[in-house]
Formats: sequence, C-alpha cells, structure tokens
Amino acid sequence: MTDSSARSTLSLWRPLRTPIFRNLLLADVISDVGTFMQSVGAAWLMISLSAGPIYVALIQTASALPFFIFALPAGAIGDIVDRRRLILYTETWMLAVAIAVAVLTITGWISPLLLLILTFALSAGDAFETPTWRAVLPEVVPKEDLPAASALNGIEFNFARAVGPGLAGFIVAAAGVGTAFLLNAASFIGVLAVIARWKRFVPRRTSPPETVWGGTIAGLRYIRYSPAIRRLLLRTGLVIFFATSLTALLPLIARDVKNSPITFGILLGCFGFGAVVGAVLMQRARARWSAEIVVSVGVAIYGLATLAVGTVRVLPALCVTTFVGGSAWIMFISLVNVLVLNHSPDWVRARVLSISTLVVQGSVAAGSAAWGTVAAHFGLRAALLWAGAGTIATTVLALFLRLPDATVDVTAWNHWPLPDLAGDALPAGYDSGPVLVAVEYDVPSENVHDFLKAVRRYGLIRRRDGASRWAIFHDLEHAGRYVETFIVSSWAEHLRQHERMTRADRELEERLQRYSRGSPRVRHLVSVATDE
Repeated sequence: MTDSSARSTLSLWRPLRTPIFRNLLLADVISDVGTFMQSVGAAWLMISLSAGPIYVALIQTASALPFFIFALPAGAIGDIVDRRRLILYTETWMLAVAIAVAVLTITGWISPLLLLILTFALSAGDAFETPTWRAVLPEVVPKEDLPAASALNGIEFNFARAVGPGLAGFIVAAAGVGTAFLLNAASFIGVLAVIARWKRFVPRRTSPPETVWGGTIAGLRYIRYSPAIRRLLLRTGLVIFFATSLTALLPLIARDVKNSPITFGILLGCFGFGAVVGAVLMQRARARWSAEIVVSVGVAIYGLATLAVGTVRVLPALCVTTFVGGSAWIMFISLVNVLVLNHSPDWVRARVLSISTLVVQGSVAAGSAAWGTVAAHFGLRAALLWAGAGTIATTVLALFLRLPDATVDVTAWNHWPLPDLAGDALPAGYDSGPVLVAVEYDVPSENVHDFLKAVRRYGLIRRRDGASRWAIFHDLEHAGRYVETFIVSSWAEHLRQHERMTRADRELEERLQRYSRGSPRVRHLVSVATDE
C-alpha cells in the first residue's frame, strides 16, 4: 500500500476513535436495519391484506409525506433548540408508534387505512429528527474528520439498506410481520441510550435567538436568494419524481416473480448492496470526471435499469438490474447531498437540509402515488417503462440546471463592525425596527458599469441574509455617489446579518471596494412610532 493510500484509509476510519461518533454509528446502523425491516413488513402486510396497487404504492407515500409537511418547521427547530433533547423526544415518539404497529398487527386489528396512518405517524417523528440528526455531525467529530464521518454514515446507511430488507423477508416468512415490527421497535432503544448519555456542549449565542416562525422564514429566504441551491433542488426533485417508481413498485414486481416476502427482501437487498459498491466506484469516477458527468451518467444508468426491471420477470435478472440501479442511484443522490452541504453555512444548515428533504420526499410522495396510479390503470410494465424513459430524459436538465461549484467556502466571515449606538437609540431593544441600513459609495465614472453589476449581485446576498427590501440609488447632486439601502425587520435580525456573511461573499465585497474610492459610509436608521 502506498503512503497516500494508507493516509486515505486512516482518514476514513479515524472518526471511529471518537467514542460518541462510534456509539452513534453503531446505534444508527441497528436503527436503520429496523427501519428497513419496518418498510418491508408494511409493504408486504399491505399485500397480505389484499390491498390494490394504489394502497401498496401509498405505503411509500405515507413514509415520505411527513418529510414534505414538516420539513420547514423541523429545520427551524433543529437550528434553534437543544438538538440533544429534540432527538430524545422524536426517538421516544417513534418507539411508541412502532410498538403500537406491532401490537395491532399481532392482535389482528390492523387494516390498510390504519397501517397507512401509523406509517405516517412513525415517519413524522423521523421527519422532525432528520435535519437535526444530520446537523449534529460537526458537533461529534473534529472538522477535519467531517468528510470521513460523512462517508462512514453513507456506508452505514447502505449496509442497513442491504441487510435490512433481506433479513425482514426471512423474519416475515418465519415468524410473521408482527415480529419484524417488534424488532424495529427494539432498534430505537440503542439510539435513545447513546443520546441520553451524550454530554453535549451547547454553544453560547452571540446574537438574539430566533423564533420558529422567523427561523422558517429565514431558511426560505436563504433558498430563494441562493440561485445555485435553487437549481440543484429543482433538478433533484424532477429526477426523483421519475426515479422513485422503481422502489415504489418493487413489492408488486416481487409478487409477480414469486409471491413471497423473501423475494421482495432479496431485491431490496440487491439494491442496497449495489449502493455500497456504487459508493466505492463513485470515488474513482469523481477522480476522473466532473460531478456533472458522474451525476448524468448515473441517472441515465438508473433509467435503463428501470426499463430493464419493467421487461424481465426472472429473479436472477431482476437481482442484477436492481443491483445496477442501486449503484447508479448512490452516484446521483450522494453527490447531490454533498453539494447541498457544501452550500449550507452553519447558521442555516439544518434548514437547508430540511428544505432539501422536503424536495426529495415530496417528489418521492408525488412520484409514488403517480406511478402507483399509472400501474393500476395501465399495468405494471407500462408504468416502469414510462418512468424509466422519463428518468433518462431528465439528463437533458444538465443543459439548463447545471450543478453548482463544489469548492465554495461558506465558513463565517464576520468582519462588519457593530455601530456605536447613541443613548436610547433602541427604545424597544432587540425588537426595535424595521431598520433601514444605508451604505454610501463614491464611484469613479469609469467604474460605474462594473460597480452596478457587482452591487446588484450583492443585493442577493443582502436579501439572502435577512433584508426584506433592497435598492441602489444614484445621488443626482453628487455624480459619483451611489447609495445602497436595505430594510431588515428588526435590530436583532440585523445583528444576525453580521454573522451570516461567508468567505465566498468576500470576493464580491472586495470587488465593490476596488470599484469605489475610500471606505463606504454606513448609516443605521430605526423606525420611529409617531402619534397621529
């Protein structure tokens, strides 16, 4: 082994030296295996209850819809409250729901509608937890170990995807669906134990805390004025709408081959093992080709795999095609996740991740329902062929919605000095507002065109970080004077703006400085209530 290979191997496994990360990873793999067992059991139970294709596909919709409904408040809460307590509450909720599903199934009281409701309730807990769970990763490993820790999380998830479905198939066949549900309930205990013992360091806030509503609005505003993230999420949602057909209709494919839960588990296991292999191959592919090429090729291969699944009904051939589909899928979804993380600053990371989850799970919910309906009316083969062709067609999006730069630096760059306030300038304290900020620039005539072009781009940053309105004005009495103005809802929100600038914004701000003479003059004006 070369020195570089040795360093790479050591780097990959080094996060396991951190006890809290190691324990969380072990507990999470057990919990994820239980989750996949629950998914397989629910889908097979729906078939056992003689439900039609729509009900079978709606199992995946019920699992995905809570992420769509609760994503926004979940992200805001994950950035505001104690993340440890939030995880404890959500894990306890999911444990209670999982026990209820198991008991109702074993006693024979379960029905298709009740199964959908409980699946929704179980997924609701996961929806509130997921943004927070992903956001705590930087808290449990050093910054230099984050890439390796993320890779290990991906390996853990795909290992669970590979093992869980197959294990569920054998358990359902040998001991019944209720037993699989009971084992899923038990899988939550490990996570609860690790989180309960975690002595989390709670960072001290340097600005006033946000409210859930205000935090939600800030997250939406950040996405709205971040063109790179908008393009990425739009492209992801369109691809997933077509691609989700394969996993949503897989129980029906397994039933056509052989009416046994083992077949369904084997096919899902092949998909999971394919994802593990795809994750390894992706590292080699990224060393040779750009993310754009890897993503486009992965989507095209996944579409071809969907077409193949729609045409073959021999188990060995289906195992190969689902394996290839899993390998291609991980190339797409992993790179998308990395790009979302790379473009998410710390202060808004849980919210960006929650909105990303909203897009992904919303597309899964809509796609599962749509392709289930197509299968019910036109047949399973037609649904898979149309969905596969649609997946391949989305590769054209590379021409219009190109992937953003993966090297952007979104670490905080808090360089603005706070103003010296005079006397009782803020009678209402942090709640004073709205606040008008005016920045005056002295721009030479030869730089006006370039200055205006740059300052309009800077306006997106102002809006992204908290401004509700922004404008640039030319002083008619002074030829070279340009005044940038923006309004912030409160003094507290303006203080947060000071912490939201990133190093990626530094180049644009320095360009504005080059186009103008001297340092800009900044004024802060707060709204004053008047008596009528």
